[in-house]
Amino acid sequence: MKKLLIAIAAGLTLGSAPAWAQAQKVLRLSHNAAPGNPKAEASLKFAQLVEQKTQGRLKVEVGGSAQYGDDVESLTNMRLGTLAFSANSQGTTSGVIPQFSVIGLPFLFRDLPHAYKVVDGPVGEKLGEMAKAKGLVLLAFWDNGIRHTSNNKRPITKPEDLAGIKLRTPPDPITMDIFKALGANPAPLAFSELYIALQQGVFDGQENPLMNIHSSKLHEVQKFISLTGHKYETTPLLASRMLFDTLSPADQKAVREAAAEAGELNRQASLAADADLRKKLAAAGVQINEVDQAPFAAKTKSVYDKWSSQFPELVQLVISEAAKP
Repeated sequence: MKKLLIAIAAGLTLGSAPAWAQAQKVLRLSHNAAPGNPKAEASLKFAQLVEQKTQGRLKVEVGGSAQYGDDVESLTNMRLGTLAFSANSQGTTSGVIPQFSVIGLPFLFRDLPHAYKVVDGPVGEKLGEMAKAKGLVLLAFWDNGIRHTSNNKRPITKPEDLAGIKLRTPPDPITMDIFKALGANPAPLAFSELYIALQQGVFDGQENPLMNIHSSKLHEVQKFISLTGHKYETTPLLASRMLFDTLSPADQKAVREAAAEAGELNRQASLAADADLRKKLAAAGVQINEVDQAPFAAKTKSVYDKWSSQFPELVQLVISEAAKP
């Protein structure tokens, strides 16, 4: 017994503690989605996979529904090193890295698989380099869907129907540019505050993928959903570079693998939800209408001109990648 105690003491002193005595590192992940949303489900899967792949060395605690702060706060906290991960929004991320907005150029992608193919290639690599320069690590592009427009005034069937509608957008300049070009009155607001703002009539409408509208119950406070499909958005899964760099190479590899695997779950859930939710939202009493995108796309050509002058090389890269078969 005495020898065992001496051995344990020596091990602790020399930093060679047995596996059971090693401290588990607890890292937090923040996101703003409601339970059941593909982002929420993927975040839980990521946490599970990280613990499995690191044999318990890392444990991820997930704070959904902005429990650990909204997307803006999460970006700040990751750059300060007080938060490890965030399944953030593309719009909010563009406040720190403006180039992320370019993925949301209007009417750029045919469908979700088309968007995935583009962001998983050279476009994603370029944006990853930009994230690193801002103290962030881009682990994966999860999905935040093709976005549609809802409001309480009238069905949107042509651009003119948006005239005078006060529309909530994320704090994302390209989304605001799109709706200014279409004649709406857009203004930014944190997603966590959106339901109350719509309920109280602060905004007439908003724009989001159907999965966000449904999981956050926005359809309870909106009469019309118009399937404008005006842009696509990713969910960048980001890490604090400050904290990520403290991990061993093996644990960094495990985190990246977990991010990719959880991302597949997220994307499959998003693909399944898009078709199914049209029926559920209609059954809930919301009036849903299809849209001829051609006049909307014509009205937003100025958005391409503006962003091409600001980030010419990146815009050209995104457009050329999107044009590939």
